[in-house]
Amino acid sequence: MAYSAMAASYHCLHFMNTASQECNLKRASIKPRRFPGLSSSLWGSNGFQAHLKRGLSAYRDLVSSSRCSNTNAQLANLSGQVKEKATEFDLKEYMRSKAISVNEALDRAVPLRYPEKIHEAMRYSLLAGGKRVRPILCIAACELVGGTEEMAMPTACAMEIIHTMSLIHDDLPSMDNDDLRRGKPTNHKVFGEGTAVLAGDALLSFAFEHIAVATSKTVDTDRVLRVVSELGRAVGSEGVAGGQVADITCQGKSSVGLETLEWIHIHKTAVLLECSVASGAIIGGASENEIERVRRYARCVGLLFQVVDDILDVTKSSEELGKTAAKDLMSDKATYPKLMGLEKANEFTIELLKRAKGELSFFSPTKAAPLLCLADYIAQRQN
Repeated sequence: MAYSAMAASYHCLHFMNTASQECNLKRASIKPRRFPGLSSSLWGSNGFQAHLKRGLSAYRDLVSSSRCSNTNAQLANLSGQVKEKATEFDLKEYMRSKAISVNEALDRAVPLRYPEKIHEAMRYSLLAGGKRVRPILCIAACELVGGTEEMAMPTACAMEIIHTMSLIHDDLPSMDNDDLRRGKPTNHKVFGEGTAVLAGDALLSFAFEHIAVATSKTVDTDRVLRVVSELGRAVGSEGVAGGQVADITCQGKSSVGLETLEWIHIHKTAVLLECSVASGAIIGGASENEIERVRRYARCVGLLFQVVDDILDVTKSSEELGKTAAKDLMSDKATYPKLMGLEKANEFTIELLKRAKGELSFFSPTKAAPLLCLADYIAQRQN
C-alpha cells in the first residue's frame, strides 16, 4: 500500500517480518545526531526569513512529496524481503472507536459542578477535541501485553488530562502566548489568565486521583503505584516542566544545538508519550523486558511527533493546523528544520520511524499492529 494512501485512509499494512529486519535499530536512548544546518547568522537575517515565508507553499509540496517518496522507497525495499502474507489493520476504525470510548470516559470523569467556572474551564479544553493519541497509545500498550481497555482507561484518561493541562499552561501569555488551540480560542482567552492557571492545576492533581480511585480493583495495587510514580516523574522537573523551562531559557539563543534541542523535546513532548505507553504496559502486567521495549518505542515516537510538528509549523497554515502557524519561526526558537534544514529533518523522521518499529519486533505482529500503525500515523499527520 502506498505510504501517502496510508496517511489518507489510516489503513496500515504491517509485514510480518519487517520488524525483525530492524532489530539492530534498538537503542536504550536516542543518541543525538549531527546534521549540517543553517548558520545562526544566516537564519537570523530578515532577508532569509522573508525568503522562507515566500517559499512556504513550495516547501509544503516538497516536504510532502519527499517524505512520501523516500518512505515508499524504504518500505518497498523492506517489503521485497517479505515472504509471509501481510496482515491488514484498520487504524482509522481503531482510533475512531478508542477515541469515542476515551471521550465518554473523560466526560464522566470531569462533570460540571460547583464551582462551575473552574469546571467549565477544565471541560472546555479537555473536551475540545483532539486525536487522543496519548490515551490510545496507553490502551494499545495495555492490550499488547494481554490487558484490556477497561483496565487501562483511567490511566489513559489521566494521560489526556495531563496533556490538556500542559496545553493550557503552554498557551498562557507568560509562556507561548497563543490565541488558538484546536481551532478555538485558548483557555485564558475565554476564561481569563487566572482561571486558566487554576484549571490546569486542578487537572494536574485530578489525574493522579483518577488513577488511584478509578482503576479496576483487578489491577494489582503495586502496578497502580508504579504508574503514579511514572506519571509524577513525567510531568515534573525531569519531564514536561523541565523541558518547558529549558525551552523558555533557550529561546532566541543562537548557540542552541541539536543535542540541546533533542533534550528539550524528549522531556517536553516525548516523555508523556513514553509514560502513556509504559504505563499501559505496566497496568496490563507486562514483564520488565516488555516495558523497556515499549518505552524505547515510545521515546522514538515521541521525538518523531515533535520533529513532524516542527516541519508542519513552517509548511502549513494556521487554518490547516488549528493553531498559530510559523510561531516558532517568528519567536526565533530552535527547531529541527531550522538546525537541520527541511530535507534532513524529513530524513530524521524516517530514521525515528524505523527505530520505533524495530522495538516492537519482539511482540506478535497482530497484537503490535495498533502501535506500529500509530507510529505511521504520527509520521504522516498533517496537523
